[in-house]
Amino acid sequence: MADKTISNNQLALQKFQSDFWGVLSFWFVVVLSFVSILAYVIVPDKTQNANAGDLSLRSKEPGFTVTTLTLPTETPLVNTWKSWFIGREYQQSAIPISNYHFTKDSIHYTTYSNNPLTAQNQSLPLSSFHEQKPHNIINDYINQKYYILGTDSQGRDFLSRLIIGSRVSLSIGFVAVALSLIIGVSLGALAGYYGGKTDALIMWLVNMVWSIPTLLLVIAITLALGKGFWQVFVAVGLTMWVEVARVVRGQVISVKEQQYITAARALGYSDIRIILKHILPNCMAPVIVISAANFASAILVESGLSFLGLGAQVPVPSWGSMIKENYNYILLGKPYLALIPGIAMFLLVMAFMLIGNTLRDALDVKK
Repeated sequence: MADKTISNNQLALQKFQSDFWGVLSFWFVVVLSFVSILAYVIVPDKTQNANAGDLSLRSKEPGFTVTTLTLPTETPLVNTWKSWFIGREYQQSAIPISNYHFTKDSIHYTTYSNNPLTAQNQSLPLSSFHEQKPHNIINDYINQKYYILGTDSQGRDFLSRLIIGSRVSLSIGFVAVALSLIIGVSLGALAGYYGGKTDALIMWLVNMVWSIPTLLLVIAITLALGKGFWQVFVAVGLTMWVEVARVVRGQVISVKEQQYITAARALGYSDIRIILKHILPNCMAPVIVISAANFASAILVESGLSFLGLGAQVPVPSWGSMIKENYNYILLGKPYLALIPGIAMFLLVMAFMLIGNTLRDALDVKK
């Protein structure tokens, strides 16, 4: 009977698949990523950043329903492929109303208000609508709007902003980890392979960056680059490469003494080829584990910056800024406005930490 050998990669994959929490966390991240990418196809409020709100609907409880009258516009709204990814411009104005009725040539309605004394009675001529028959106006311009998670302090759909806010957290993770891998792997490989003065110079830079508190360094870089979406991504990425560089350096120092590396040098292979094709592929296991942990750390750092007002700027929704906008409601009887984005952040960070722990166990050849 022929022996069937199993490669280390296949063995690691089997170990990973046997861990329930690791697999569950992996699929949670995958599903959330697809939801984030298709956010504007899923969310009720399809305007850019889900920023369509009305102050009369501020801080409504989950399950709130209101009748809305959509005002006609001169230019019809056209959905394009671009609008499915970044949302559409807010052209139509939907007015919350409490009741309405028709006369011969007009529609009369009462605007929605928490206080009936402040409600306003207004009217529009039927001629301003494309369809002038009352039953057509009811079908095309009057709708029941349902808020699954209620509204925020600005009267915006809370569920829509929560889903779109997941884009920021996932994007900061991917960009920051990619940037930290590019810098950390490059410098760590050079320091470990060449040693000497090159190693001393790179390790001096690593130790200098390592000695500065991460949050203070991120704030300093953010203030230097300016407030904004991409500036935060770069700032977070520039602070997470040091751990990657230290681990890669140690791995390269160990691997470069192996016999197959000596054979590669004897065959006349260039240093670049030896590093890229023979050393780094055998050093990636611990780097993958660190990347999962850095992903979680990047999400927390970005949320902290957004809470301080240095992260994604208004009106871009992020879970950190949503907590900042609504944390006062913890004492005002509506704590879910701050707790829901906090719980979403907790689940995402926990998922990446569980994935990292599972990868650590799966890639451990001693087990």
